[in-house]
Formats: sequence, C-alpha cells, structure tokens
Amino acid sequence: MPIKILSVDDEQDLEILLSQYFRRKIRKGEYEFTFVHNGIEALQAILTQPDFDIILSDINMPEMDGLTLLTKINELRNPAMKCIMVSAYGDMENIRTAMNRGAFDFTTKPINLEDLERTIEKAIEEIEFVKNAQHEHLQLKSIRSDLKVAREIQETILPKEFKPFPDEHSFDIYAYMNAAKYVGGDFYDFFTIDNDRLGFVIADVSGKGVPAAIFMAISRTVIRAIAQTENSAAQCMKRANEILCKENVNDMFVTVFYGILNIHTGIVTYCNAGHNPPIYIKYDKSVSFVPLTGDRILGALGDSVYHEKELHLQPGDSLFLYTDGVTEARNKNGDLFGEKRLLDSCIELAGKSSKDIVEEVTRHVGDFVIGAVQSDDITLLTISYKGEN
Repeated sequence: MPIKILSVDDEQDLEILLSQYFRRKIRKGEYEFTFVHNGIEALQAILTQPDFDIILSDINMPEMDGLTLLTKINELRNPAMKCIMVSAYGDMENIRTAMNRGAFDFTTKPINLEDLERTIEKAIEEIEFVKNAQHEHLQLKSIRSDLKVAREIQETILPKEFKPFPDEHSFDIYAYMNAAKYVGGDFYDFFTIDNDRLGFVIADVSGKGVPAAIFMAISRTVIRAIAQTENSAAQCMKRANEILCKENVNDMFVTVFYGILNIHTGIVTYCNAGHNPPIYIKYDKSVSFVPLTGDRILGALGDSVYHEKELHLQPGDSLFLYTDGVTEARNKNGDLFGEKRLLDSCIELAGKSSKDIVEEVTRHVGDFVIGAVQSDDITLLTISYKGEN
C-alpha cells in the first residue's frame, strides 16, 4: 500500500516541486500525493479520505492556518497520522507552537527536499510502528473476546443445579471453580448413574489456559460417558485412561478422583488417579485424608491398571474434594496455604451443609492469600451425607 501524503499549501509551485522530486516513488506506487490549498480543503479531504498517513502543511495559509488545522487533526485522535509542518525560516515561535500541539516534525522554507525526504522516511517508520501496535491491540482484543466466550462456554459445562435427585434428601452436594486465567483446566462433575447411585468427579488437567481447557472438556466428556455404563470406579478410570492416551497429542495428563455414592447406604467406592486425597469430615469433628488407591494419572500410560477402595459415610459425615490450587495457594510472603490449614478449616465445619463447607473453605483461602495473585485454578466439591429419613 502506498504512503498517502496530503500536501496543504497555498503556493501552487509546491505541487509541481514535490511531484517532480518524488516522481520515481510515485510511479512505483510507494507514495501517493493529494494537494489542497488551505486548512478547510484539508479537513474536507481528510473527512472524505481518512486514511492519509502524512499531512505536510504550511503554517501560514488563508481561511484556516496550519496551527488551527493541526488542532483539528489532533481531535481525530489518530496516532498513525503524522503532521509535518512547514514555515518560513526563523519563524520559531509558530514552529514551537506546532511541536507543542503534537506535530511530528517540521521543515522550513525554502524547502530542502532531501531533508524533507529524510523527515518523511522517519515519519513512515513511526507510522509503521504505530500501525503494528494498533494491529496487535486489535488482535489482543479479539483474543480476549474469544477467551471470554470460551470461559462462558466452560462455565456452562459444569453443573450448576445441585439436585441430581430432586426428591432425594439423603445427601447434599455443592461445588465451585475459580479459574486462574480466563479458562481453566480444573473441573468437577456429578451425575446420576441409576436410581441408587451418584457419580462424582474432581479433576485437574496439567498446564493452564486454552490447551488445558480443551483437554478438560475432553476428559470430562470421556469420564461421564463411560461412567454411565461402567459399575466399577476403577474400570471407569482404566477405560478413560486408554481413550485419553490415544487422543493425547500434547503429552497432557489429568489427575482425577472419581467416586460412586450409594445414596441409600452411604457407601462410597472410589478410585484416585493421582489426585489430592479428599478429606473425610466426620460428624464428631475428626478429619482425615481419604486413603489413596495408588493409581496413576490419566493420559500418561495406556496400559495402566486401576484399583478402588470403599468407605462408609455415616449420617452427618462429609467428603471434601479439592484441587491443588487450594493447598498450593500462596500469600504475599510466598507461604503455602498447605494441608494443615486445610484440615484445621475442615474441623470447624463438621456437620455443616456442603455449600457451607465449600464457601467457608473458599473464604479461608481468600483471607490467607489476600493481596497475592492467584496462580492456579481453585476447585472444591463437597458431599454431605444425611442418611435415610
């Protein structure tokens, strides 16, 4: 694209002079000149063709002088349009005023065309820099807009209604996720398997940002689909791992805790695929980590074998699940929230509802890290068992 130059001068000879001096660049399509003779004509030309790159304007002109024109151009707020002012030699007061009003540079009459050529080339370098910055800014805005939509889509994937069995009051469940970036790699999920069983999941994908969010969506879909037909928590993880290993092109992986609750008996069978151990909060205010099953993360080795264990929730007991964004949350001094603080928080919450437990732990973590930047996704899920009525 040619550099478009608007020459504003009431002297007719300047048009001939510039056209002759820059004739090679004009013929090659590098420069494109438009000539007008006062400020009013210049403004009309700019309104008609707003993509001028350089305004080469005399200061002393009839009808509207160059300083007034410069003020009007500044009101357009186009940083990619550069003004080079022309004035009589020694007219330093007007030249100084022009520079103070935002002129890019100046030249004096009689015009030294070689010096003007260098000034134009310098302006072109600045224009290209500004245009590149504007282009990158537009790209960034587009990316931010896309990420905002992606965040909204991701949020719709996660369950928001915490009544998987609408008429069942033997338990309650609640969960929360807060991504460190626009989109996250953590997820939680829960779903009915049949009239007696509830599947529940918490997971943490390696990495952050868009790649983690995509792998998160794939992992959630795979686990949920298999869980609908697979009675064993261990076999569900085994089959999910096989699929994720085949579909994994970026060497990503996901840690998963998957449990199956019998809503009538309180028995939970579970498999822990490399995830943080949940906390078992008993009604008597004793807390402990749920024993690990010793299994690998999903997406790493396709031939991995998985195991399951069982625990029996009593009325008033709760299971608190979380991702490492909780225990590894840091305050301004770099201290970790840690497992001990998490256990201490849970002791105070024995007998509370799932929502109370999630919200109180979230508050404790928030109070601890206040003033620090969140570095990892934070996800929590709690099931509180009330027993049969």
